[in-house]
Amino acid sequence: MDTPDSDTTSIPEVRTLAERVFHQLQDAIVRGELPPGSKITEPGLSKAYGISRGPLREAMRRLEAHRLIERVPHVGARVVKLSMKELMELFDVREALESMAARIAAEHMTAAEIAGLREVLAMHEQQSDLARGEAYYQREGDLDFHYRIVQGSHNRMLMALLCDDLYYLVRMYRTQFSASGSRPQRAFVEHHRIVDAIEAGDAELAELLMRRHVAASRENVLARYAASLEGDDQPSVVSRPLVAPGH
Repeated sequence: MDTPDSDTTSIPEVRTLAERVFHQLQDAIVRGELPPGSKITEPGLSKAYGISRGPLREAMRRLEAHRLIERVPHVGARVVKLSMKELMELFDVREALESMAARIAAEHMTAAEIAGLREVLAMHEQQSDLARGEAYYQREGDLDFHYRIVQGSHNRMLMALLCDDLYYLVRMYRTQFSASGSRPQRAFVEHHRIVDAIEAGDAELAELLMRRHVAASRENVLARYAASLEGDDQPSVVSRPLVAPGH
């Protein structure tokens, strides 16, 4: 149990620590180090991270708000694990909203924002995993191609839904079941075509290309997810610290 001093020592410091732990846990979940469905406990995480329960609770509240963890009656907190039906529904929503975002982006995206998209693709082209035909991993935030297009729509409602609400959940499944084989190169070409349409101001084509692109991604993720279920044996505890104790 926390002492009164532990929660009142330095509020900015506690928030900074909670922020750090939130990002560490978020990254661990997205990359699959904390697998979907795995149980997580405050005592276990507190011991692994070497921090008091106050900052940890704040970090876990943020993870829950981003739909990365959930509270299950009589079970406790666990990493979200979508069923096949729920994953299909997630991608259905993503297909509809991201294609809409691409259409609006073609009407409102600035020349500087489009140049930024080109820079992102140039960076992705240098990734060794893309050249080898392995997982096409995209980094978080402004370096993420899809994130930038949603931001470029300048539609606050879409930005809230896709960037704040669904973004991390989508990123988790996209990262853990990302494309391999010939799909990474095709996805990269599709990205260029989408940017071409946006730059040309062709809203209808941008919407169509994004819809097809997300649909292809959905089929890849669903196939790989279904294959993963055949040998599903996920650990249920935190097995090692992700940051040094005391940090």
